[in-house]
Amino acid sequence: MIEITKTDRRLLAELRTNGRASLTELAAATQISRATVKTRLERLIAGGVIRRFTVETDLDDRDGVRAITTVELQGSMSRAVIRSLRKIPEITSLHSTNGKWDLVAEIRTDNLREIDRILRQIREISGVLNSETSLLLDVA
Repeated sequence: MIEITKTDRRLLAELRTNGRASLTELAAATQISRATVKTRLERLIAGGVIRRFTVETDLDDRDGVRAITTVELQGSMSRAVIRSLRKIPEITSLHSTNGKWDLVAEIRTDNLREIDRILRQIREISGVLNSETSLLLDVA
């Protein structure tokens, strides 16, 4: 595991704001040389601190239906269930957890009919013992 410096944290903060920022833009924003930015980014990538660069969309701001579904699994089937859930494109994130529920899935669709279809699909996966879903109404 590599040590993360204050300068590294500044770079990472800038990348969270704009993952497409050029080396020159990152250097200006962090007030360090372009060569230093390049070296530090290469070290952060090689060290596994930066795992991937991604795209943020406006999908969170659009109309649609979002839900959080918690899932209880049959222990011996957990890997197979996770593989099946990852194939459902409307499940935008999937997390393992502890407590009563084994998994937490975020679902995004255009309407309630689609939510119903996805929930039926989840319940039909062999190894899913129980599930509970909450619709997300508004940001608090």
